[in-house]
Amino acid sequence: MWVYYPWNDQLVHLVNEAEFIELRTSRNQHKITAEEIAVLSKKKIGIVGLSVGQSIALTLVMERICGELRLADFDRLELTNMNRIRCGVHNIQLPKVVIAAREIAELDPFIKVSIYQDGMTEANMDDFFTGGGVLDIFVEECDGVDIKILSRIKAKALKIPVVMEMNDRGMIDIERFDLEPDRPLMHGLIPEVNIDTLKGLTDAEKLPIFSPMLALDKASDRMKFSLGEIGKTITTWPQLASSVVLGGALVADTCRRIALDQLKSSGRYYIDFEQLIV
Repeated sequence: MWVYYPWNDQLVHLVNEAEFIELRTSRNQHKITAEEIAVLSKKKIGIVGLSVGQSIALTLVMERICGELRLADFDRLELTNMNRIRCGVHNIQLPKVVIAAREIAELDPFIKVSIYQDGMTEANMDDFFTGGGVLDIFVEECDGVDIKILSRIKAKALKIPVVMEMNDRGMIDIERFDLEPDRPLMHGLIPEVNIDTLKGLTDAEKLPIFSPMLALDKASDRMKFSLGEIGKTITTWPQLASSVVLGGALVADTCRRIALDQLKSSGRYYIDFEQLIV
């Protein structure tokens, strides 16, 4: 079959879908078996936030851990994003979801990708979670504290597991609402707040709310120092490419094991290289 990529005007001749999947996943075996590949190809995963989320999405696609991805982010690429988002300077000012979707299509044109260029909103949340079938896993990597909370309320109501990577100290957070429907949101760390008051807050104003939710008291020393500099010498919290790539690997591995019923736990886990390698 032929695949046309209009953004770079390229036409590529490929084998059919079944042969493409067989060949592209052949080097996964037997770390991922043929039977598991077939199961994973039916999974639907949603990702909100396409900075760390881009690395996660591409790793999911490279391992072919799903057959469908839904991507949400309202932001456009800026030069300051390119310390951690893998793409060329010709993509500056393109929507982050478009950049990710194009790269996914170039890796695997048979994976279905839906993009939400307005980001996740209260208006499109139902469609994101259930349009075309309920998500199997939700990956939350957004900066909006209101959406962090509202999306978890939705995921809990639909009994969808939530995975989040913190981009500091290799922290990964898992909430198995599919197995524990009564589990408190974010392990009970979400404070009692009025959702309406959270919209439009600056990063500095979000910190008192974010702090207990994201365990910022357990952040690395350099992250703690950086947080105190927001609004002074920096405009927002820093993210490093090494941490983003690690986050992609951690979330992809976690999603694969959840999807294959090999991981059943909830909690927070740290892969902190500064402690592991000294």
